[in-house]
Amino acid sequence: MQIKNTENHFGIVAITLHWVMAILLIGLVALGFYMVWIPISLEKLKLFGWHKEYGILALILVMIRIGWRLGNRNPSLASLPRLEAFAARAVHYIFYLFMIALPITGWLITSAAGLPVSVFDWFVLPDLVAPNEEQRLLFQQIHVWLSYGLIAAFCCHVSAALKHHFINKDDILKRML
Repeated sequence: MQIKNTENHFGIVAITLHWVMAILLIGLVALGFYMVWIPISLEKLKLFGWHKEYGILALILVMIRIGWRLGNRNPSLASLPRLEAFAARAVHYIFYLFMIALPITGWLITSAAGLPVSVFDWFVLPDLVAPNEEQRLLFQQIHVWLSYGLIAAFCCHVSAALKHHFINKDDILKRML
């Protein structure tokens, strides 16, 4: 397995970042939906802390991923019809939007609530806004709707990958495995 991407395949760094981010984001979405439905308790506060920490980790990883992507070629989409190639690129850009916007809106929620964002007890992030309940509620709604958007993009992405693998029987999915 090569480190860098080639014309026909993703390299080990891109593949690792892809799957680590996929697992992390699925976990964050699941945790986010779970933790908002449980009553206030020490467990809920602990889960919110984990959600914030791993959300910031996702933001750090997406920055690394963007840097890696900018420094590497992506495998060619020339074998796809133009509309499918456009859709593939669009969904990837939308994923990057969500992977950046979700942690930032989470950070904004926490800042507007007047709470610190500690990252694994290594450091505390500065507040992005002053405490403000109206802003916290707005950022929370944006965060929730971005989560729904991420889920929709994920469903499109997985459906397309499975279509290529089982119906088209091409190597689109295999390039990321």
